[in-house]
Amino acid sequence: FCGGTMAGPGAEGQGAEAEPEAAAPPMRGLQLVQQGAEARLYRGQFLGRATVAKLRFPKRYRHPVLEERLSRRRTAQEARSLMRCRRAGISAPVVYFVDYVSNCIYLEDIVGSTTIRDYIFSVQQCGKDTSSLVHLVEKIGEVLARMHDEDLIHGDLTTSNMLLRPPAEKLDLVLIDFGLSFVSKAFLSTHPNTETLFEVLLKRYTATSKKSSPVIKKLDEVRLRGRKRSMVG
Repeated sequence: FCGGTMAGPGAEGQGAEAEPEAAAPPMRGLQLVQQGAEARLYRGQFLGRATVAKLRFPKRYRHPVLEERLSRRRTAQEARSLMRCRRAGISAPVVYFVDYVSNCIYLEDIVGSTTIRDYIFSVQQCGKDTSSLVHLVEKIGEVLARMHDEDLIHGDLTTSNMLLRPPAEKLDLVLIDFGLSFVSKAFLSTHPNTETLFEVLLKRYTATSKKSSPVIKKLDEVRLRGRKRSMVG
């Protein structure tokens, strides 16, 4: 693996406009590592374990009462989704603690991990044998099938929200960032010229999931709308 990057739980809101000033960390010793539109991410130690703290900050344009309800609901929803994943045998960060006063979740830090997005780009750019990518997307299809069979919807599932534990070549997938909790065309838009890999993913997803029919039907509808727009425009 060449040119890989370290990653940690929580890509929600990445790239969107964020709050201008950084607040104090939710706990002493934590270091700010990322700020998105909905939350700040901190790294540090929690009870002696490497942790990522995801702190939702209030949005000034919302009514304070509504903001508090939304933040608490999303915090609880994310924590429940992560725990449901683990109970279903789907790899996700351990939830160490949830602070509903500050709306902060303390999660296992997947130290040394790489996003699947970076792994795919690295394999493509390094000119390595891409057969490992076929195995990777098959595993993604299996994980998505298991997740949807448990009636778990991620809401923002991209290759930036899936990690590989080190060493990346073992293809040990971890799902992160359930803050907005479908196989989507985001894969194709993020990774051009991977149509064949996407079809492999769909094939494995369909073969594994007991509830794949409505998802594939919805995907076909989205694809059809896209073709119609291309024909008109």
